[in-house]
Amino acid sequence: MNNILVTGGCGFIGTNSIMYMLNNHPYNIVNLDKLTYAGNRDNLRGIEEYITPSYHFYRGDICDGNIVNKVLKENSIDTIINFAAESHVDKSNLIESSDDLIKTNVLGTSVLLEKAKKNNIEKFLQISTDEVYGSINEGSFKEDSPLNPSNPYSRSKAKAEEIVLSYSKDLDILITRSSNNFGPYQYPEKFISLMITNVLVGNKIPIYGDGKQIRDWLYVEDNCDAIDFILHNGRFGEIYNVSMKNERENIWLTRKILSIMGKDDKETESLIQYVKDRQNHDKRYSIDNTKLIKLGWIKKSDFEKTLEKTVKWYINNRIWWEKIRDKPEFRQWYNLFYVEQRGLK
Repeated sequence: MNNILVTGGCGFIGTNSIMYMLNNHPYNIVNLDKLTYAGNRDNLRGIEEYITPSYHFYRGDICDGNIVNKVLKENSIDTIINFAAESHVDKSNLIESSDDLIKTNVLGTSVLLEKAKKNNIEKFLQISTDEVYGSINEGSFKEDSPLNPSNPYSRSKAKAEEIVLSYSKDLDILITRSSNNFGPYQYPEKFISLMITNVLVGNKIPIYGDGKQIRDWLYVEDNCDAIDFILHNGRFGEIYNVSMKNERENIWLTRKILSIMGKDDKETESLIQYVKDRQNHDKRYSIDNTKLIKLGWIKKSDFEKTLEKTVKWYINNRIWWEKIRDKPEFRQWYNLFYVEQRGLK
């Protein structure tokens, strides 16, 4: 395993994974990214400038078989890690966005697999999500639990998994399902990054419904470490849940972050605005990581320390996220989903 194709490498988890792998292994990494709204080439600009021989960027769509084939052949790729995905749950409920995510998440995965097969790729790792399981009131989902996705995004990721598994006789495939990631370079539409940046620009923090929804939070570098571990140690044809068992209610997490940002109780309550809940909003996500732990992966970080680290990153990198929030597509999305539909002030 020397030459790795990372698809969607200019996105949040892809960016962090490329940095992690280049810092820990003598890989040659090729990044194929379409650079849609959440893809940001600036994330890896330093790597392009300083370690170019080990890193190459191609702008292209994974649905385009010609560009995929070209990249695989020109770079003698032996391993593919597929991060490329349309991932916004709210947007996925719109017809036009639903079409985009089905095209990228399902058709794009199919194209990658077929070209991987024809080019004798050694390993294919599909990055998926705990959302394919749906919500659970008690206990935690295991890898063999039935899937019950509740929105177009998670349904498209579940369908992509089916397609990946169908190639298990032809390719050495692996699938990871991770819990909610957070950390540096996350597009500021996601819960934690939106919350921090809203406070920094003086906006209210939108809390869906009663804020009692529970998510299991995973620092992105821990996910990158797990992905790398699975790539080297995972059994082919297997699925692995990746989590740190950091389950928190959204409202608890909101108050914790505001505390980290120096807000007292009165300021915290004045910044929180409860808004209309998301349609079909899952109440609780929880996945069992026993299989990965038994494989030998060791959890490394402390949740509250990485949360503080993340808050500081956004405070110290205003230029990065301000450029994104100033773009028309971000303002349009923010106004539609929070101001117009949910009455955020």
